[in-house]
Amino acid sequence: MWGYLSLLPAFLAFWATAGIWTVFSLAVANKAVNLTEGFPYISRCGNSPPQSCIFSQVLNLGAALAAWTCILRYHQLRDWGVGKWPNQLILWTGLLCALGTSIVGNFQEKNQRATHLTGAFLAFFVGIFYFWLQLLVFWRVKSLPQPGAPWIGPLRLVLCSICTILTVAMVVLHTWSLRSASAACEWVVAMLLFILFGLFAVDFSSLDGCTLCLQPGPGSLSPPPASPISLKVQL
Repeated sequence: MWGYLSLLPAFLAFWATAGIWTVFSLAVANKAVNLTEGFPYISRCGNSPPQSCIFSQVLNLGAALAAWTCILRYHQLRDWGVGKWPNQLILWTGLLCALGTSIVGNFQEKNQRATHLTGAFLAFFVGIFYFWLQLLVFWRVKSLPQPGAPWIGPLRLVLCSICTILTVAMVVLHTWSLRSASAACEWVVAMLLFILFGLFAVDFSSLDGCTLCLQPGPGSLSPPPASPISLKVQL
């Protein structure tokens, strides 16, 4: 039976996919991009208002959902026995991917190109690295649980491989001035990353909920005898 936490990555994938294609449709309708001149990059579609406003909102909420998903995944892997160092590395790469997504949405390419490209690097390259790290951990530690159908793991491997190949192709095609082909690769990579995040719904299906636990630090005042040491809130 699937828990409600599995809706988080599923909604993330739906929100991001629907959002950026909505931005694309508005950009075409408002003639901000001209398809007869070539297929546009995602960022070019979100350069001008009003679609730039929607673009920012879509990516900001998507980044928040991605960050929360990465935090839940961190705690899940910790409970499964993944070591502290590799698990923290996975967590921080995921959070950097979420940060990059927010940067892309808030710093339009035509206004802050360097900042925008930095965010794109974090969102795409670090985002792909995030999923490769998890595949590596599951390959090294055979005893880790594998929720869902047996083909979920191979599917993730295939999606990560395609993402890596298309990301390299995107950069190479851009340097060769084949912008439409490069942009098409960017769109496909973005869709595949959304699918990879959405697949966490399978992993979260076994979770009934999460608990926020607040504990006093070493230098805090001792609580009264009748007060609890920690406050647990069921989310």
